Amino acid sequence: MSPADADPHAIEIHLDKLLAEHGMTLTELAERVGVTIANLSVLKNGRAKAIRFSTLTRLCEVLDCQPGDLLTHRKP
Repeated sequence: MSPADADPHAIEIHLDKLLAEHGMTLTELAERVGVTIANLSVLKNGRAKAIRFSTLTRLCEVLDCQPGDLLTHRKP
């Protein structure tokens, strides 16, 4: 496998779990955080290449969680 084929990162996003725990839809979260549904969907599906600290802060505030509840590092 070439380096280009390798997964670009090993960060897992647990947005589905947190949404379920809070009984919240992606649409509601997007409105409360102030980002588009499309951007949250990219994050939720693990396709995001970056996240702004301001967005991470709002996600943590709205979901009443810590960054480590939302993101974890997947070991090889």
